[in-house]
Amino acid sequence: MASEGIRDKVAHLSFNQQHDCFACSLDTGFRVYNISPLTEKTRLEFDQVGSVSQTQLLYRCNLLAVVGGGLFPQYSPNDVLIWDDLKRQFVLRYSFKSSVLAVRMRRNRIIVVLSKMLYVFSFPNTSKLLYSFATAENPNGLCEISSSTNHAVLVFPGKITGRLQLIDLMQHRDDDKSHQPVINAHENALACIALNHQGSRVATASVKGTLIRIFDTSSQQKLFEFRRGLDPATLYCMNFSLNSEYLCASSDKGTVHIFALNLTSLNRRSALSKIGLYGQYVDSVWDFTNFTIPLECACICAFTSDHTVVVICINGTFHKYKFSLDGVCTRTEYGMYLCIGDNEF
Repeated sequence: MASEGIRDKVAHLSFNQQHDCFACSLDTGFRVYNISPLTEKTRLEFDQVGSVSQTQLLYRCNLLAVVGGGLFPQYSPNDVLIWDDLKRQFVLRYSFKSSVLAVRMRRNRIIVVLSKMLYVFSFPNTSKLLYSFATAENPNGLCEISSSTNHAVLVFPGKITGRLQLIDLMQHRDDDKSHQPVINAHENALACIALNHQGSRVATASVKGTLIRIFDTSSQQKLFEFRRGLDPATLYCMNFSLNSEYLCASSDKGTVHIFALNLTSLNRRSALSKIGLYGQYVDSVWDFTNFTIPLECACICAFTSDHTVVVICINGTFHKYKFSLDGVCTRTEYGMYLCIGDNEF
């Protein structure tokens, strides 16, 4: 049971690599949910783990990364603990000198992000430090790693504002800078990044939040530039569809945008461009379609299939939308995930 008087305040949300599960970190522990159907898979209560600042999943396996924090932490926010859900105990601990801002995992690596450093460890067997990288100030803990078994691409903010560092972990050597390319992504500081499954494309947005750019990770060339809107916004989340045909993005404007990457003619353009006017905004490419989350709260979004997007909000709501090629979005499912499973535990 959670400690009496502490309500289930959501601190952090994250998807697994296939986007078919998500983890919810709370002041009362953590919970893991299946998406289709929406069911609770496991949880750890307050008296077992205290408040949790973030939880990261490794596909659908029994290993999870947990970071303490929040109102009543039982474990230090400087530590990453690996929970084995089969053994129902913590089996590994990584300790650092400052707060852990993010954790990312793939089947043979775990990456830990601090405010100005990033560490790569072998994982889970005989875990040891492999590499460390200095970054610019990274208050959001931005970092992503591809999930493909054939391509281990790591991306994170570079040492100069607006630049994105790329590392191919399958080729990386500390003494060889040729495999450490940098993308000049934005003039302003990076605020949100996303990698596709294959590690071949990376999406970026700055703190301004008006433009989203997509780059090829091999050539570092810009492939697309999309306009999210005219007003500045904070982007919460971006994700590619599994086949990289679409990109979704959520922001503090309460809107989830969907951009077409293959059938680019589906994306909207300004009506002014059709009458021969030109300019920064007139020439912009806008989203293919979008929908609004009714309560306009912080959320994460991802594709569960080519034309289905799920949205998980910090207010405990779950939304599933289908979209058609003519741009019509229909909500097909709605639920309160925090209420699921309470009678079973």
